[in-house]
Amino acid sequence: MSKPEPKPIDSAKVRELALGVIAADRFPHLATIDGDHPRVRPVSPVRSDGLTIYVANLRLYHKTGEIAANPKVELCYMDDGHNQVRLSGVAHVVTDRTVLQEIWDANPLMRQFLGSLDNPMLIVYRIEPVQVRYMQEWALEYYEVPLT
Repeated sequence: MSKPEPKPIDSAKVRELALGVIAADRFPHLATIDGDHPRVRPVSPVRSDGLTIYVANLRLYHKTGEIAANPKVELCYMDDGHNQVRLSGVAHVVTDRTVLQEIWDANPLMRQFLGSLDNPMLIVYRIEPVQVRYMQEWALEYYEVPLT
């Protein structure tokens, strides 16, 4: 069996390719640090603005404390073609009521589960990217994705 050959990538298209992977993966994995141990779990982002990702959470979840202690996180996305995006960033708690209302209005499952935007259990994080990397299946090398 011959080794798979990755398709050449036009560096001008890397951001577009990365955004495509982000759009295709509904359940990326979020990595945090718990003391000196890494923790990874699937999440369901509630909004994406380019490379800025919003993730809803319940305050009672363990990752709430992990992010409060160390807001540096990483999201890993993969599409059906096994192309991946790794988005390292800093998680910030969203307090802007307009943004929260827009997220609330666009997410019927959140509304059904939580009942009210004012539910004290709800916390929404905005993950601001610091570094984003794209890798095509079998390429075995990452391409830096421009943040803007």
